[in-house]
Amino acid sequence: MTSLIDIQSQIEALQKQAQEIKANEFQNTVQDILAKMQAFGIGVKDLVAANPSLASGSGKTKSKSGAVKVAKVAGRKSMNPVAPKFRGPNGEVWSGRGLTPRWLAALIEQGQAKESFAVEA
Repeated sequence: MTSLIDIQSQIEALQKQAQEIKANEFQNTVQDILAKMQAFGIGVKDLVAANPSLASGSGKTKSKSGAVKVAKVAGRKSMNPVAPKFRGPNGEVWSGRGLTPRWLAALIEQGQAKESFAVEA
């Protein structure tokens, strides 16, 4: 019967082995691509012409650690914070966008006006 510690050490060894294989295959793949680019006279401009998303930086990129990062898609609105338009009695804030928060809905249900919680500009 194998113990948990034995299995965990096997997992660790296999993960290290997988990382080494991946690093070697990555380097080999990059070298293969570079060789083909040189053989056919392909440059970065040719790649961008064939796939314009490469120029704008949108799409997926890989870091050195191998983690996939998803870049911001062109045309998508940025998620900048909006100044609060309403402030509750306990310091809660709401920008006025999206669903009405529970704290404000409860106060309105009690008969208070939403405008009485408006933040002065």
